[in-house]
Amino acid sequence: MLGADLERPVGPSPSAYQAGRVPWWRVRGLAMIRTMQRAPTSWEIDPDDPRAPPQELWDRMTPEERQRVLDTLPSEFEVSEASPPEGDFHFNPKVAARDTLGGYFQRIGRRVYLACELPVYYPAERMFAPDLIAVLDVEVQERAHWSVSAEGKGVDLALEILWSGRSKKDLADNVARYASLGISEYFVFDRRRRQLRGFRLVQSSGRYQPIVPQEGRLTSAVLALDLGLDGDRLRFFHGQDALPETRELLDRLGTMVGDLEARIERTELRLDEERRRLDEERQRADEAQQQLNEERQRADEAERRLAEALAELTRLKGERR
Repeated sequence: MLGADLERPVGPSPSAYQAGRVPWWRVRGLAMIRTMQRAPTSWEIDPDDPRAPPQELWDRMTPEERQRVLDTLPSEFEVSEASPPEGDFHFNPKVAARDTLGGYFQRIGRRVYLACELPVYYPAERMFAPDLIAVLDVEVQERAHWSVSAEGKGVDLALEILWSGRSKKDLADNVARYASLGISEYFVFDRRRRQLRGFRLVQSSGRYQPIVPQEGRLTSAVLALDLGLDGDRLRFFHGQDALPETRELLDRLGTMVGDLEARIERTELRLDEERRRLDEERQRADEAQQQLNEERQRADEAERRLAEALAELTRLKGERR
């Protein structure tokens, strides 16, 4: 890094040149010196060991230079023996955890970014990609990677799923490394052995302390939830209630839809029956109205005939006189 004395202006100001007190060639030379004094901000990324630039270098970069770095940081990596393909026993639990937590936080309106196997770049540190990360109070959107310098904060929680890999990496190496990076909580779910371990960062020592189980569950202060096992499944609990997984929500939704369809069908049957009853009532009313009209017509005809008979009777009486 450049010393503080190199940041101070060298020689006279441009106003001295404008006043004619300093030759133009000296002013141009001083300008070149100032340009050379600016620390180089280029950052070469090693494809075999990609890293974000150190924080002090990042701080000196222009927005354009920072964007070039972010565009260059890889987000996808080739499959290798060091990073073998995963099977369902490893893949399913992490995706279930992400979807379960994502749905829960969305329902309660809490902004928590969750991602699986997302490349994480701390300044000048080796890239790593936990099975699941959680970052609180940030924009929930799709990302190619998590750059601590660009995002302005680090990971709050990391979760690793252990099935057939190296347990030393998750239970020893990561414990030391994640603590050194300041990740507040770290959980390891060993699905094969049906074991769950949790670690919480002690700020005073910068080291992890194991989370002591309470009634078989581990409390996450970051998530404000408990973690526990249901057989070989990792579950999250709010109080005594387990957060529903996506497939459980779909099953519930399917049941609700089925019940709703049955209710709709029953309601339609009742409506059809009511329509038939109303049609019958309307038909009977029409028939009754028709009968009433016919009775009225007969009554009118009877009154007409009576009137004619009375008139004829009156006429005959008059003739006798």
